[in-house]
Amino acid sequence: MSKLWERMLLVPTVVRLTSRAPKDPSVAWDGYWRGILTTGRSGDVLWDSGSQTEHEQYTDVLMGHFNPALPVIDVGCGNGTNTRWLAGLFPSVVGIDVSVGAIELARREAAGLHNVDFMVMDATEAGVGERLLELVGPANVFVRGVFHVLKPDKQSRLAANLRTVVGDSGRVFLAETNFPGSSLAYLQQLGATRRSMPPQLQRALENLPRPGHFGVQERQNTFPDADWQLIADGPAHIEVTPMNASGHSQQVPGYFALLAGA
Repeated sequence: MSKLWERMLLVPTVVRLTSRAPKDPSVAWDGYWRGILTTGRSGDVLWDSGSQTEHEQYTDVLMGHFNPALPVIDVGCGNGTNTRWLAGLFPSVVGIDVSVGAIELARREAAGLHNVDFMVMDATEAGVGERLLELVGPANVFVRGVFHVLKPDKQSRLAANLRTVVGDSGRVFLAETNFPGSSLAYLQQLGATRRSMPPQLQRALENLPRPGHFGVQERQNTFPDADWQLIADGPAHIEVTPMNASGHSQQVPGYFALLAGA
């Protein structure tokens, strides 16, 4: 059977699962995180691999360009896997997420770390940049896997808030999924077939907003030259939790960018 035909046979399952997702993204994300029982490489969260290999792609760029005198804000921190990793590199890290359930989980998983804090906050809301500036001060910002799940208007609002936060001395580092094919091809790559769906993938489909991709064009649209200076960008490999029988690592094509205020 051809890959295209197999792909088309996925459609009824995908439609059935995605129809269950709440229409309000904030409600969707909080419901998702409150249903999570286990995290990490063998856990319930599709993107929570905590991969050292993925982190190593970013470390040199972050260490070379993030001013260590500034705190780091991890936007869309979820259960705080990347927040805790960043806390091993920088003196002060703050994770923010729209989901109360995610932040409760992040605080539990970061118990004992003294240079980490967490706040419930929707980074796409108007005025959040000013609020963060008041609470945290000028900061560097780390974003992994947030822009590709936002609509263009919310992408722009998030970028505007980040521009306020970074000021003249902070930097924004983003790493996003940038799969080149269709959404059905993406699901196939992650292990979906007409007969079975990996549980991590099914949980995401039936609870969360539909993702897209975020690459050069989307970055140019979201971070206009009038407000931002591109320092570096290129391909990245986003690692997800293993969903194959072998337990081998699975990677999704991605895109990274490092930006400063213009």
